[in-house]
Amino acid sequence: MKGEPDFLQNLRDEMGGGRQWLDRAVVIAYAVLAGLAVVGFTLLADAAIDLYSRLRSGWWWAPLIWTPALTALIVWTIRRWAPGAVGSGVPQVLTALAPETPLSERSRFVSLKLSAAKVLGVSGGLLAGLSVGRQGPSVQVAAGVMLHARRWLSPASGISDRELLVAGGAAGIAAAFNTPLGGIVFAIEELSRRLQDRSSGLMLAAIVVAGLVAVSAFGNLSYFGRVRADALSWWSLLAPGALVALTCGLLGGLLSRLMLASFTGLPDRFCAYRRKRPVTFAALCGLVVAVIAVVSDGAAVGVGHEHTKDLLDQAADPGATHQPLVFTGLKFVASWLSAWAGVPGGIFGPSLSLGAGVGADVAWLLNSPHGAALIALGMCGFLAAVTQTPITAMIIVMEMTDGHSMVLSLMACALLASLVSRMISRPLYSTMSLLMMRSLRDRTDPAPQPEPLGR
Repeated sequence: MKGEPDFLQNLRDEMGGGRQWLDRAVVIAYAVLAGLAVVGFTLLADAAIDLYSRLRSGWWWAPLIWTPALTALIVWTIRRWAPGAVGSGVPQVLTALAPETPLSERSRFVSLKLSAAKVLGVSGGLLAGLSVGRQGPSVQVAAGVMLHARRWLSPASGISDRELLVAGGAAGIAAAFNTPLGGIVFAIEELSRRLQDRSSGLMLAAIVVAGLVAVSAFGNLSYFGRVRADALSWWSLLAPGALVALTCGLLGGLLSRLMLASFTGLPDRFCAYRRKRPVTFAALCGLVVAVIAVVSDGAAVGVGHEHTKDLLDQAADPGATHQPLVFTGLKFVASWLSAWAGVPGGIFGPSLSLGAGVGADVAWLLNSPHGAALIALGMCGFLAAVTQTPITAMIIVMEMTDGHSMVLSLMACALLASLVSRMISRPLYSTMSLLMMRSLRDRTDPAPQPEPLGR
């Protein structure tokens, strides 16, 4: 029948192009390098967290000096040498992906130099004791590595810079969370909705390879262990789960809105002072975070994964004590101020920790026996509310907690929290990207010429 594929001809075309296979090998090799970059980033960040913990445990007052001083140094260094490394990293990748961004300006947002600066900046922020994450920055780090593959690809490869950026950004999520499926969903939901048919399979393979590098390095284990949910029913989680979703939607939307306001700047004295003296403002933010670290005994700073694990362990122990609202409130303020300070750092990790706090608070408030399940729902809901990517949030939390038996509950929580968040705040990453593109246009567009005088 006319139009049917010719198997033999297609096989000869597939096997006969040596350069085509070399291009594929280059992409896979860079996917491995991207995964290794995120693995190295993870190890360096963990070492920074450990060093800060030892400093704080040795001298309880040390953060009051160490945190503001190092925060100011990081902001001064980044602003001077790598301004494109500020913030999460996801908006920078989205800006580089935008068709409106000139090719000559793409290196302002994604490059090997910025990847290195991001790794050092985020690790420095964790060493300072700020409430920042490394997962979002891993998107920019891996995207910078993958984009570097362009110089080794042939012009006829059919692989565009856009596809390399999408693959790199998604590979960063896959490797950072040890969740290859989460990386693929993130590529579809957040980074791109139109991968080219010709090379989409190769790009997905690159994402999976980068994720498998992390699995090889850290083991194929769920990050937060297994959430026991075999005996749960929809009715047992309906009221507490809905309260968790609504609370996460409200708080996540508020945090997103505050971060957007901090990024754009408001006509108030605080933002005016930040514009005038950014390094001093960063030191003041660091001082407040240091006070929070002292008050919370270090629980409300850093990425927050250790405290989340503690909450899950306490949920399994009926005799464990819980201080409601304390951790959630302090972590919320610390995360906002850390972002407002202007240091490189992501919000994925702190969002998971905040959501775990919300879930634990609701379980305490309602005296629910399903604390671990509510914590997992809170992690999913808060991440979905801040990023407004509910499917990605559900997949990431499901893989990190081995919560496959909770898939419907996780999805419902993510959708409801994301819906509430959309009523409060614009999408965080895409809005930041639009603001970056607007700033780029203002910088690159020539000044308007005066109108000629009439005759």
